[in-house]
Amino acid sequence: MTHRVLLCRRLHPAGMALLEARADLDIVALHDPPVEESHQHLSSAEAVLCWLERLDQAALATAPRLRVVSRYGVGFDTVDIAACTARGIPVMVVNGTNDLSVAEHAMMLMLAVARRAVDADRHVKTGGWWFPGGPDMVDLAGRSVLVVGHGRIGSRVARYCRAFDMRVLVFDPLYHPARIAADGYQPVRDFHAALAEADVVTLHCPLSPQTRHLMDAAAFAALKPGAILVNTARGPLVSQAALAEALRSGRLFGAGLDVLEAEPSEAANPLFELPNVVVSPHNAASTEEGLARMARQAARNILDALDGKPDPAMMVNAEVLRQVGFTLS
Repeated sequence: MTHRVLLCRRLHPAGMALLEARADLDIVALHDPPVEESHQHLSSAEAVLCWLERLDQAALATAPRLRVVSRYGVGFDTVDIAACTARGIPVMVVNGTNDLSVAEHAMMLMLAVARRAVDADRHVKTGGWWFPGGPDMVDLAGRSVLVVGHGRIGSRVARYCRAFDMRVLVFDPLYHPARIAADGYQPVRDFHAALAEADVVTLHCPLSPQTRHLMDAAAFAALKPGAILVNTARGPLVSQAALAEALRSGRLFGAGLDVLEAEPSEAANPLFELPNVVVSPHNAASTEEGLARMARQAARNILDALDGKPDPAMMVNAEVLRQVGFTLS
């Protein structure tokens, strides 16, 4: 029996090798297709590997044969989890594959803002040398960082920050304070109170109705003046309008962003006019090593599900195991 597998974009060779080694797969590889084209191919697909493409009810309605959704990442806000669960379709992510790459990127953004790395590079390459009026840079050592989210990425960033001799505060309502304290960090329960202590805020929580615009005008008003914001999680965690105002007013020292509220962004994005913002194109996980790790796991997730043995550790909706009688791996 042949299984139709739909790839919404080209997959790293490390993952393609695993899929192509199977003689029972019919692989359709697209590259960022229009919605109509992806829906057309979904009609015959048993497995789909998606990046940031939306798999909402309209898309799922075109996929009567679908047996597994594999995400090329750890976020799942673009997938209708409830609709997949109702149909017994496991939604799988690549846990443990991108935390190193994203954590390093978060530290890069933190340092780039603190040391005005992009400004300095541009200034020197256009004929300047010392900044007029001084460098206006800050050390990270001795400062307080608020890590929002204590999952794989956030906990790694916390370790890196501690290695930089920073005082590490952690906010994550899903973790007991004793667990956070046992890891060597200061747990906080009152988010706005913690913002008042933070020289740096770095976001590593999933996007949900509860976390959308977590950083809004009230949060920026509560934030310690002169702080740095880093976001490598999801753009809508931050209100772009409130962020722009906090940057323009001088409330923030600067921001390092791998994600934006709307992606891809319009060239006229007001954040792009501000010198104290460093932006990357949602590519924090996209190192050569990170892409290979994610591709291998995303491919394994498809194969495991088609073989009837999906790994619960990779599933967003593990309750479907009971619904459809999958064998635990």
